[in-house]
Amino acid sequence: MAASDGDAAPEAPPRDLAAALEPALHAACEGRLSHPNWFRTDWQRGGAATGFAQWRGADGATFEVVVKMPVHPRELRWLRRVGTLGDRHLPRLFESGEALGGYDLAWVVIERLEHGPLLVEWTPECVDPMAQAAVAFSHLAASHPVDPLPPEPDWRGQIAEARRKVKELRLDGAKIWNGALRETDRRLDELLETWAARTPLEWIHGDLHPGNAMTRGEARPPKEVCLIDFAEVRVGHWVEDAVYLERLHWVHPERIAGHQPVKAIAAARKGCGLDNGSDHQRLAAIRRLLMAATAPAFAKTEGSPIYLEVCLAKAEEAIRSLK
Repeated sequence: MAASDGDAAPEAPPRDLAAALEPALHAACEGRLSHPNWFRTDWQRGGAATGFAQWRGADGATFEVVVKMPVHPRELRWLRRVGTLGDRHLPRLFESGEALGGYDLAWVVIERLEHGPLLVEWTPECVDPMAQAAVAFSHLAASHPVDPLPPEPDWRGQIAEARRKVKELRLDGAKIWNGALRETDRRLDELLETWAARTPLEWIHGDLHPGNAMTRGEARPPKEVCLIDFAEVRVGHWVEDAVYLERLHWVHPERIAGHQPVKAIAAARKGCGLDNGSDHQRLAAIRRLLMAATAPAFAKTEGSPIYLEVCLAKAEEAIRSLK
């Protein structure tokens, strides 16, 4: 049955599915793709199959590539939008499709980046090239009209749940937690009004972390970072990416010492003529407060004592800075 009839790919282990669809893949690539060597990485999520192969260009030149199937429709959309523009901060797209072997299954053939991800080799000096890559994406994505903002989380509900968890789990510093949560709740309408009015709104990466950072050279720290994984791209304000990258290192601040993500991305944006918006430092403080104060609500998944202790300190710091 044809993909247009809406068939999803059959349930099968990723490698088995990939092997079964290889003839269709080779046909779709018009013989330019070699036999992929399918593998699965330790950091890979979901049921995608990934393989190393070679691509033969129209002039006979060969390129080392990675084949991925299936990929999220958003990933496919953004690789098609930015992967053909030749920017060094983004992977080159060689071929792609929305169906394979009669099934609705998006797939891509992209360049194989030589080194990374930077999860293991991350140092504070990686922040600046990471910022440059995030800004390169936003700059190129700016030619595409933005979607409406996605709905905000139920922040008040999360604060209420955080209060409940503080009591239920008898967290260390419960009295201080309750004070921080009361103050956040008291000021929430004001803070969310400021947050809702934030500008500029644009396409952001949405998952800016070292696991999505690759490099083409062996230099450490890298002079250039190439961003991968566009499945979480969405409309937002750039401080959301910056604070997310920062939050990943709250427990180990030495990993970004002297290279703060908000400052680095702001400088990179200014350098290429992008508007930073008004009072981005206040917006970053609001975002930090919302992330830190609601952390106990997610104690089952993000509830290490050290992390919660750091979040409490970050919440108190943000409350003071927002007065």
